[in-house]
Amino acid sequence: MNITFYGAAEDVTGSCHMVEVEGHKFLIDCGLFQGSLTDQMLNYEEFAFNIQEVEFVILTHAHIDHSGRIPKLYKAGYKNPVYCTTATKELCKIMLPDSGHIQETEIEWVNRKRMRAGKAPNEPIYTQQDGIDCLEIFEGIEYGNRIKVNDNISFELKDAGHMLGSAIVELYLVENGEEKKVAFTGDLGNLNLPIINDPQPIDGADVLVMESTYGDRIHSSIKDQSSKFIQIILDTTRRGGNVIIPSFAVGRTQEILYEINKYYSDDNIREELSKIPVYVDSPLAINATKIFETQHQYYDEEALSYLLKGDNPLVFNNLHFCETSEESQALNEDMQPKIIISASGMCEVGRIKHHLKHNLYRPECTVLFVGYQAEGTLGKKIMSGEKLVKIFGEEIAVNAEIKYLDAFSGHADRDGLLNWIAAMNKKPEQIFIVHGEIDAQKVLREYIEQGFKIHSTIPAYQEQYDMNGVLLSDGKNSYKASRFNILELMTSLKEEIDTMSNNVKRNLKSDVDTEYLQMMVEKLKGVQDAIDEVNDKT
Repeated sequence: MNITFYGAAEDVTGSCHMVEVEGHKFLIDCGLFQGSLTDQMLNYEEFAFNIQEVEFVILTHAHIDHSGRIPKLYKAGYKNPVYCTTATKELCKIMLPDSGHIQETEIEWVNRKRMRAGKAPNEPIYTQQDGIDCLEIFEGIEYGNRIKVNDNISFELKDAGHMLGSAIVELYLVENGEEKKVAFTGDLGNLNLPIINDPQPIDGADVLVMESTYGDRIHSSIKDQSSKFIQIILDTTRRGGNVIIPSFAVGRTQEILYEINKYYSDDNIREELSKIPVYVDSPLAINATKIFETQHQYYDEEALSYLLKGDNPLVFNNLHFCETSEESQALNEDMQPKIIISASGMCEVGRIKHHLKHNLYRPECTVLFVGYQAEGTLGKKIMSGEKLVKIFGEEIAVNAEIKYLDAFSGHADRDGLLNWIAAMNKKPEQIFIVHGEIDAQKVLREYIEQGFKIHSTIPAYQEQYDMNGVLLSDGKNSYKASRFNILELMTSLKEEIDTMSNNVKRNLKSDVDTEYLQMMVEKLKGVQDAIDEVNDKT
C-alpha cells in the first residue's frame, strides 16, 4: 500500500492523491491548482501518472481546487467512475461547466496577445463542453453507505462539515490478507457554520491524510464575528459606501445570505437593514443557491427550523440576483450604498475584479474578506495591505477599508483539527499533513507530535510514501519539479520588482538618499545582466 501526492502538497490547492493497494490504483480528488503563476502552470502539464491505470476517483467535495481537473482527466480518456455525495454531483453540474467556460475565456484573452506577437494559439485546459460531458461518469452516494469496489477496496463517506455535500473518506484496504483503515479529511469544516452540520467524528484510522489550511491559527467566535459582520455593513452604508464581499460562489455566498437573513428578526436594525440592497453578482452563485434550496437533507437543525416556520433562509425582500453582465455593470453606475457579493473568492477571475476596480479607491467603501486567500492572488495582496494593485492592467489605489472575518471560513482552525483527532477512539499511527502552506503545516505537525505522539509527515509534490510514512520516491528530483522551482523564483522576483516599482512611483517627489538610489541602480543592473546571460544560453 502506498500514497503518492500529486497536489495540495506543501500547497493549498490542486488536491490530488493516488492510493495504490494490491496493484489497484485510484485517486482521492483531482483539483485545479490556483494562486501563483507557478501553481496555475501545473494545470497545463500532462498528468504525472498513467490515467489508464486509474480505476476510480473519490471526490471529497465540489470546490474547484478538489474537482477542477476531472474534466481534463475525462478529456484525456478517463471514463471510469467518480464517486461523491449526491449534493457534490449536483453542484459539479454547474461548477465544472463554469470552470470550462473560464478556461476558454482566459485562453481567448491569451491567444489574442499571442496572435499579435505572431505566435500559434494555445488550447484551454478543457472546455465548457468537457465540463458537461464528464458528468456522465459521476455516481452520487449518501453518507454512511459502505461501497465495496472490489475484494481489496471499500469505502464510506462521512459529513466533513465544510460545504454542502463535503465528505470525509474512510477507506478499508486489504493487502496480503491485512486490512488497514486510511482516512482522508478532505476539507474539514469549521464549527457552527450556517446551514450545514459540524464535521462528523470518526472512530479512528490506521493512517490519516489531514488538511492543514489553518493549522497555525485559531478562528474567532462565529457569534462575535456575526455581530461584527452586520456592524461593518451598517457602518459602511451609513457613510455612503458599498460593502464588496469577494465570496466563493458555492458555500460562502449562501452562508452570507443566511447570516444577513437572521438579522431581520432584530427589531433594532430590521428597518435599516431592509433598506440596504443586497446583490449576488455571480451566475454560478445564483445557480448554486438554487441547489442549496433543494438539498434540505444536508441542513443542520437551525436551518431546518427556518424551513419548518415557512421561512426560506436564503431569500429576503431586498435580495437581488444579477444574471447578466449588463446588470453587473449597472451596479457600479448606481451610487446608492449596497452590498455586492461576487465571485471569485480570491479575486482572480470573474465580476469581482470589476467591482474592486470601481470601489477599492473609494475610502467610504469596505472590502470584506470571508474566506482563505492563496499566496499570489489579488485577494491576498489586498488583504496583506498593499496600497496599489493592478486590475485589468490599471493601477488602482487601495483606499477602501479592508476587513477580514475568519470565523466565516469553511475550514477548521488548529484546535478544530486537533480536537477532531482527539475524538478518535483509535488514534492513527501515521498522519500525512496536506492542503496547507508550509508554515501552517509545520505548526500543526508540532502540535500533533507533541500532543498525540503520532508520527506526522509533510509530503512534497509527487512524493510517494508507504503507509508507515517511509519515503519511496522523491518527486523533488524530477525535471518537472526543477522547472517549477525556477518559475516559482521568477514569479517571486516579479512580485518583488512590482512592489519596488510601486514604492518608487509613490516617492517620486520625495527627498531620498542619492547614495541609496545609486546602489539600487547598480543592483538592478546586476539583475538585468544575469537575466541577459540566462536568456543568451536558452
